[in-house]
Amino acid sequence: MSEIILVRHGQASFGADSYDKLSDKGVEQVKVLARHWQEVGEQFDHVYSGTLLRQRETANELLALVKGAPSASTENPSFNEYNGDPLMRVYLRDHAAQEGFDVPIAWPIKDERLFQRIFEAACAKWIRGELTPSSEEANFEHWADFQDRVHTAIDEIMARHNEGARVLVSTSGGVIAMVLQRVLQFPDDAVITTNWMVRNSSVSRIKYGRGKVSLTQFNSLPHLERAGLQQMITYR
Repeated sequence: MSEIILVRHGQASFGADSYDKLSDKGVEQVKVLARHWQEVGEQFDHVYSGTLLRQRETANELLALVKGAPSASTENPSFNEYNGDPLMRVYLRDHAAQEGFDVPIAWPIKDERLFQRIFEAACAKWIRGELTPSSEEANFEHWADFQDRVHTAIDEIMARHNEGARVLVSTSGGVIAMVLQRVLQFPDDAVITTNWMVRNSSVSRIKYGRGKVSLTQFNSLPHLERAGLQQMITYR
């Protein structure tokens, strides 16, 4: 059996000028994971990441665990997180007032609770196909397109790497949740619910081979669930 090991990137820089960069805590989360894996003797045959900076930074901290000492991960944009900004902008423009939000709301939204409430409402409409982008939202990705690119990417990895291969993938929470849908066949709304649960630097594992694919671990944090490190556990 072969294995895909999915790692969610470390904490990103919420509220900063650019979200797409690991915070200091995010870097440390991944360094702790790398040390933990070194202690228990983990090794991987291949390493992939999306092209987003936070995903590549996370992969870079884990390169020493990959056979052959690669200088960088193999980048695949299909492992990029969906872009939540255009979803929220369309929702704020077309739906927020009718659903009880006071608009206009300052952008970017820096209040985490308000951000989460609006994000959840926008995603609910997104998966039902109820968000209609204008020509200004050129980077809007429809739900079915996000689903197709992630399912296709994970199928391609399973087809390319077999015979006991261990493949490390540095990616994001939404992608991990979508991979789980491919494995467990749960409904679309459960993808978003699962996405909210995925913690920074967490590990999920999929075994595949002989026509079978199974989830063997989800959202695990063995490196942070230790005395003195629980304060390092984050969701965003």
